[in-house]
Amino acid sequence: MRQRVSTAVVGVMAAAAASMFAGSAPAMAGIKCSNGFQLVQGSYLATPYCQDALVAQVARAYGIRTSALAIRENPNHKRHVCRLIGRDIRVQESCLTVSPGVRGRGF
Repeated sequence: MRQRVSTAVVGVMAAAAASMFAGSAPAMAGIKCSNGFQLVQGSYLATPYCQDALVAQVARAYGIRTSALAIRENPNHKRHVCRLIGRDIRVQESCLTVSPGVRGRGF
């Protein structure tokens, strides 16, 4: 009887430890962005998530108080920010989705 109880306790403790480590592994894995591109299986791909993060980063460099979350969740906020910084070469393509504007030379 005593051996069964100790085996059950060891099993519960092992299960608790396994769930603790399993729960922390996905938290360590995050989306890695570099200049608007996401690292996916060793290659950089343009994703809306990273493009919005780049728009927020460039906007902050211009002195606009914003965050990537605000850019992602509010298209009107992104439109407003892009109206102010949309001509910057780093975010031109990202801002085309919310404010197409004039294409070409713009004369």
